[in-house]
Amino acid sequence: MTLSLFDLNPGLDRAALRTRFARDGRVQVRDFLNPEAAANVRQVLETQTRWGLACQAGEQPHRSLRPEAIAALAPAERQALAQAIHQAAAGGEYAVRFANYPMLDAYLQGWDRDGPLALLLEHINDQPFLQLARDICGIPELIKADAQATLFAPGDFLGPHTDSHVAEGWRVAYVMNFADPAWHPDWGGYLHFLDEEGDVVEGWKPRFNALNLLRVPQRHMVSYVAPFAPAHRFAVTGWLRDR
Repeated sequence: MTLSLFDLNPGLDRAALRTRFARDGRVQVRDFLNPEAAANVRQVLETQTRWGLACQAGEQPHRSLRPEAIAALAPAERQALAQAIHQAAAGGEYAVRFANYPMLDAYLQGWDRDGPLALLLEHINDQPFLQLARDICGIPELIKADAQATLFAPGDFLGPHTDSHVAEGWRVAYVMNFADPAWHPDWGGYLHFLDEEGDVVEGWKPRFNALNLLRVPQRHMVSYVAPFAPAHRFAVTGWLRDR
């Protein structure tokens, strides 16, 4: 039996979503997959993904560590990495920590080209999803997308940033959320949008089976996941590109 992994909801009101995106530069598309497909993606992320680590501390280069690289770190190296991330965040510098699986790198480098995450990447770059994004965003030039799977556990966060890589073809950032349907606001992990004074002007719950689309650049962040959060924030994220 073929795994239902990316069947789009045919009932989406694309015209209304496009109006919202044109007005605000962002929109959350709820129930964007059919329920079976969304449940299957969640299952793949929860049980079939070999998680690495994405991290950055201030001006240091962004790092994406595969599981074997994480296992090879000495305890002192792990502690130093954690301290550097926390110190950067405490000082108002850009800082990042969350688990990830770099789907595009894995696909291009042949780590697991026959696995479900490779199939999911192909779906994201196929015409049904790209056309959905074009219809909602009003950007006919969108031709491809990169992707990574992400897992935010307690203590993870993504600091304020703008995604300003316009020269690389980034036009729209996307987040496909597959967190627990019962996700509670106290647990954190919200996608927050910030104004120039640092105030949160809008915040989106990591709602199960919701697709977030946001025009870049615009300032946003993922809030700290609380130490007491009993669930993980699963998502697939990336950028829709015109080149």
